[in-house]
Amino acid sequence: MRYSRPPKLLASTLWLAWGVACSPPAGPGRDATVFYASGADLQSINPLVAVHPLAKAVQKHLLFQTLATYDVRLQPVPRLASWEWEDGRRALVFHLRSDVRWHDGVPTRAADVVWTLTMARHPEVAYPRARDLATVEQMALVDSLTVRVRFDHVQPTFPDVFTDLAILPAHRFEGVPPQEIRRAAFNTAPVGNGPFAFVEYRPNQRWVFRRFEDFPVSLGRPAIERFVIAVVDEPSTKLAALTSGEVDFAGITAAHAGFVRRDPALRVFDYPMIFSYALVWNVRREPFDDVRVRRALTMALDRQAIVAAALYGFGTPADGPVPPEHPWFEPVAGVGHGVVAARSLLEAAGWETGSDGIRRRRGRRLAFQLLTVGSGDNVLEQMIQAQLRSVGAAVTIRQLELTSFLATAQGEARNFDALVTGIPGDLALGHVAAMFDGVTPGPLAYPGYRSAQFDAAMEAVRGAETEDALEAAWRTAQRILDGEFPTTWLYHARGVQGANNRIRSEPPDLRGELAGVTEWEIEKGPRRR
Repeated sequence: MRYSRPPKLLASTLWLAWGVACSPPAGPGRDATVFYASGADLQSINPLVAVHPLAKAVQKHLLFQTLATYDVRLQPVPRLASWEWEDGRRALVFHLRSDVRWHDGVPTRAADVVWTLTMARHPEVAYPRARDLATVEQMALVDSLTVRVRFDHVQPTFPDVFTDLAILPAHRFEGVPPQEIRRAAFNTAPVGNGPFAFVEYRPNQRWVFRRFEDFPVSLGRPAIERFVIAVVDEPSTKLAALTSGEVDFAGITAAHAGFVRRDPALRVFDYPMIFSYALVWNVRREPFDDVRVRRALTMALDRQAIVAAALYGFGTPADGPVPPEHPWFEPVAGVGHGVVAARSLLEAAGWETGSDGIRRRRGRRLAFQLLTVGSGDNVLEQMIQAQLRSVGAAVTIRQLELTSFLATAQGEARNFDALVTGIPGDLALGHVAAMFDGVTPGPLAYPGYRSAQFDAAMEAVRGAETEDALEAAWRTAQRILDGEFPTTWLYHARGVQGANNRIRSEPPDLRGELAGVTEWEIEKGPRRR
């Protein structure tokens, strides 16, 4: 399909969909405001609650501050605090900056750090990365600017969670019990201590932030005055907003990249992400409890064709959870695409082809439901459906909205046959840990999967006392999973984003879309219609 400038009807649809959402907010005008499109409402930007990738980026780079951050070489560096190791790397002592204030004027202090970490570990809060704090044995408030965190064993690396969990203002949660944090008013009217302060939230329309004038210059005071996240849930509407100049940044589909590149007012960012797509089998259920079936269905999938057709080449076929860009990527044998071999393996497992072309064993059809997120275009799911049909598996696609999908996928009952999902990863070890959670329920990757070898590898991860030992354990886990296929990894995605040339900014990198936001600058000029 060839794309030209969006028709007037599409532009009209844009305004009907947005209403007041894209009208410039009160205060600084268009020449001082960056408009950033999001495909879904962030709902909450409380770091203890939010899971939306853009919400997490807003937490870390706009509204709040983490204790540490990553530099362009992906090395941890001080942000809100510097640190030092004690007791042979069994304790971290954080020294907070004294010049950081919450946006309500209250100084940021060590008590805020202790409160945030305590809540992140509280089971009733259900912080998504609580397991990353399981090794914390004790937290001590040394003085108003110093916190000592002691672990139950030697830490081989700087814990990634301290670059991900933004610190919250304890005084804003007085009287809020842990079980109420997910429903706290703070979640949609937050007070931060980052370079931008919260101004306004209109559900399913926009989030508005303004530059915080008292933010320390040495931490990077922004050049832009306002930052608006506009909720635009349809790809075609988002494209129309980008090309008309109503938004400055928008994630675009790979199919639209060529069209955007032809517009002299726009540019396309194609950048690496730690974001992997997978077909997750529920190994608690038949027939996915049989490794031969999982292997055969994996062989039936042509991942190179999926990347080419569904992603227009913006991705890398995957044989495992760790992308090649990761320093601990372990090349594995995987399985190639082979329909004939897949059919033979299913026959060896007792699945014979019926008169309708669908395989059967002991009266049971090789048929299952595939859960996914969304309500519209599902090219990836349709390709999976067609490719598995070629080996005699009947797949029914069921699309759910995100909240229902997560409730089903992560619920203790695991009430699904299979699901296809993207699994976002945090930098460094965070992504690897999220993938390898076969021993405890929680993340999506391996529901119900148990293996003595894999459990031993996880014990080695938990007991590693040096970075080399930790890396070796993660590499071992990758090799074990290569022959088990509790999840079929499809591809490692690349980000594709359209940007207005009026914003001077560097392309996103592995640190995330908003990592360099304080360095963005705006070219003054007329607004394009």
